[in-house]
Amino acid sequence: MSTTADNRPAAEVAESDVKGLHRKFITGVTIVTTMDGERPRGLAVNAFSSISLSPPLVMVCVQRTSSTYEPLFRADHMGISILASDQLPVATVFAGKGDDKFADLRWTAGAHGSPLIDSSAAVLEARIQERLQTSTHTIFIGRVTQAAHSERPPLIYSAGGFYDGGQLDAAAL
Repeated sequence: MSTTADNRPAAEVAESDVKGLHRKFITGVTIVTTMDGERPRGLAVNAFSSISLSPPLVMVCVQRTSSTYEPLFRADHMGISILASDQLPVATVFAGKGDDKFADLRWTAGAHGSPLIDSSAAVLEARIQERLQTSTHTIFIGRVTQAAHSERPPLIYSAGGFYDGGQLDAAAL
């Protein structure tokens, strides 16, 4: 339990409040991939972020119970595909628990072998530099070794739904 500055126990935050807060945050839809021997593995992750441009660092958070977790933890590199707005079926497959998520999927191996999903809005491959373990997740920090993007609009996620990132209206001042 955490404490306040004067050492009193801090009040617990209601899980419903935390969920409500997270549902207000819009994220891109990313698929994190690696190779497990000769077998490609991957999962949908919404906890992806750029850390810096120089050096080019990114991070993803992966739950330890994921079937992709162990192969990713052992890997030297990871692939990250930012899905395009028409790739909702891909997001659905990778959000699930299927045995072979790559069965009907077109992908290309990055320079270090990480699977990169074809037709994505953007893809990158990163050398994993750090693995920071938390209670239920591990934060993987990687240095980008390869990156490409297209003009395809991204698939975005907010409040439990998926949206076409190319259909957003610019905010007015």
